[in-house]
Amino acid sequence: MADTLQTFQDFLINEPAQIDLSYLVLSLIIAAILSFILGKLYIQYGTSMSNRRKFASNFVLMTTTTTLIITVVKSSLALSLGLVGALSIVRFRAAIKEPEELAFLFLTIAIGLGLGANQIGVTIISFFIISLLIYGRHFYQKKEEDYNLSITISGKITNELNLRKISSILSKNCNFVHLKRFDKSEDNILEASFLVDFDSLEKLEKTKEELNNLSKSITISYLDKINIY
Repeated sequence: MADTLQTFQDFLINEPAQIDLSYLVLSLIIAAILSFILGKLYIQYGTSMSNRRKFASNFVLMTTTTTLIITVVKSSLALSLGLVGALSIVRFRAAIKEPEELAFLFLTIAIGLGLGANQIGVTIISFFIISLLIYGRHFYQKKEEDYNLSITISGKITNELNLRKISSILSKNCNFVHLKRFDKSEDNILEASFLVDFDSLEKLEKTKEELNNLSKSITISYLDKINIY
């Protein structure tokens, strides 16, 4: 029993194995390349309403950082336990409002984990298979470019201002209406984002007037997606 305990203690205090610097550099370079390609895929084929270009700019840093962390801690159980303790203290809070953003973040972390664990071949092959799935999804879903305008509406919920009445006005004046996001705060403030398609500027103006008639506190933001007006 004593020998077993001593062996376990020796294992915990064992010095980390020497890291091959050339292999680390290669892993970081591959991580940067794959995450850069992933960022381009996200910008081109993502469907998130947020600023995809700004969000994708974090992919390279996140992937290379994950690769470095896994490369360092994989050689030592003590370092691995220390990482768990550090992460229990540092709490990461990201404003993730759409599942697609979370999916791409998981993918960047997965790339870093694979490269940090010396699974370069598996990581590269898996990445390109997933990239093909992302590219293929583009042809089976209605593209955002089919909608010519993005509208975000916010205001305090009342009998006159609610999601049902907003949707009714948009459906009456638009060719297509697609609800992308709906948030309701503790203060009873709603925020709804829609992708819509208008035939003309006149219908856009009419929609704006009808929405403004619902409430004086309403705020409407427009984003022209394909520069048709």
